[in-house]
Amino acid sequence: MTMTVQQMMAQAREGLVELSPAQAQEHLDAGDAVFVDVRDGQEVATSGKVPGAIHASRGMLEFHLDPAMPMHDARLKSGKMVIFYCASGGRSALSAKTARDMGYDNVAHVAGGFGAWAGEGRPVERT
Repeated sequence: MTMTVQQMMAQAREGLVELSPAQAQEHLDAGDAVFVDVRDGQEVATSGKVPGAIHASRGMLEFHLDPAMPMHDARLKSGKMVIFYCASGGRSALSAKTARDMGYDNVAHVAGGFGAWAGEGRPVERT
């Protein structure tokens, strides 16, 4: 069966924890989550990122998530919630689904993505 991107995103959001920027900020402030920016490098360079976020572009995400791969980032297996974000929320929903498919249980994504985060005046780390 052929699926559209919209259908894939809707399927990815089923059962997914979706955090508002304010809720995500609470996790950032508490230090109980790892943030993952799945935007392309140029997007991050242009607009910055959530402070302390790991940059793992959507195209390389599986390699960062898999502990057997050289690109794996051990912070992703710290036991903390893994919170994904992109520009507006589509790629991050797909990323969270990928993480769940790879055995990550405690995952979420930011509704509205980095656009909503920065648009609310939340902290941004310039790279």
